[in-house]
Amino acid sequence: MNPYRIGAGAGYAGDRIDPALDLAQRGQLDALVFECLAERTIALAQLRRRADPDAGFDPMLMARMRAVLPACMAQGTTVITNMGAANPLAAGHAVLAVARELKLPRLRVAVVLGDDVLDWVRQHDAPLLDSADTVRSLDGRLISANAYLGADALLPALAAKPDVVITGRVADPSLFLAPLMQHFGWAHDDWHRLGQGLVVGHLLECAAQVSGGYLADPGRVDVPDLHRVGFPLAEVQADGRAVITKLPGTGGRVDRLGCTAQLLYEVEDPAAYLQADVTGDFSRVRFTEAGSDRVSVTGATGHARPDRLKVTLGYADGFIGEGQISYAGPGARGRGELALEILRHRLADAALSPSLAGLEQRAELIGVNAMHGPALGADREPYEVRVRLAVRCDNRAQAERVGHEVEALYLNGPAAGGGVTQSVREVVAVASMLIPREAVRPRCEILEWMA
Repeated sequence: MNPYRIGAGAGYAGDRIDPALDLAQRGQLDALVFECLAERTIALAQLRRRADPDAGFDPMLMARMRAVLPACMAQGTTVITNMGAANPLAAGHAVLAVARELKLPRLRVAVVLGDDVLDWVRQHDAPLLDSADTVRSLDGRLISANAYLGADALLPALAAKPDVVITGRVADPSLFLAPLMQHFGWAHDDWHRLGQGLVVGHLLECAAQVSGGYLADPGRVDVPDLHRVGFPLAEVQADGRAVITKLPGTGGRVDRLGCTAQLLYEVEDPAAYLQADVTGDFSRVRFTEAGSDRVSVTGATGHARPDRLKVTLGYADGFIGEGQISYAGPGARGRGELALEILRHRLADAALSPSLAGLEQRAELIGVNAMHGPALGADREPYEVRVRLAVRCDNRAQAERVGHEVEALYLNGPAAGGGVTQSVREVVAVASMLIPREAVRPRCEILEWMA
């Protein structure tokens, strides 16, 4: 049996489109996966859906589909993505609209539903992970609750032979594992092969992160032509062995270093990587360079999957008000420090800023101490600095006051400040809990377009 070729079209919501198009056109892929949901992304999408019932899916969904659908349809490549976010069904209809716009002769979209478990969570108090609190502590502030579905939720969709599979919250590696299970007929309890498929998904899920992105450190780790880095693909055998590579002529690098870095990414215990489909064991994974930009992956295995699924909760957690102002030239640092001192006094003085006194705040000089605190920047005398004040507030009015205080430094602060910016953003925080598998009931809906 020929190897199954599966590519990564995106590693996060704002990822580039051109490398995915290149994969669609030249990759001779069986599947192209767009992984675009971070922890908070789906909660923010739920807020958009509240404002507009037809919204709530990834804003770049239609642009990505316009780019890759013609090539994928021509080559028989299945597109799989979690860009459905908080509204997979609306996302499915949006993809059909793209098919009509492009005058494609046909398109079948399989929409995977069931990850939204907000109603169940509201009816069952449960402990939060990494906290002594329970779900009840979020009463009145809860925005979303989405369970991490596994590959088993995607298999009915793939069995319908769709051109596109749209999901909401699915465990990231499961987007890659599901088509491998469907293609090779791997059993749900073949823990060894599922473990090998899991490592393939884990290596690909962040796209360019395994092909040279997020790796370059000039003079220490050089990455060629990073401006046109190629997204990775895997050639997977029926027994789970795989080669990670990228398209010829693209920038970046695929080697043992990059694969090792990605293997360890977000993995607390390599011998027990808890996922929806299998408990992965990466402790004996071996990477062997098998040619230019080709790394073979062996040694992964797995054990029985956990009996509960992870749920990410999104909840409202106030506002952050922020203001920034720059100082440059001789004495820039001293003037920046004076600006921070003025702001500290104003925030601490209840008579001056009654609504801001005592709130959690962060005041720093970007370019001096913003990243590592005052100790490492103690002896630096930069030519330019940027003052930044951010305050966590209970309401929007408080948050707006923060930026006003920074702007007031124009005429009430040190000499020669400029370039003030102000911003207010609503804080959507996340928490996690576990839910019984039987409480989650995924289902599939098929949408079709025929010219």
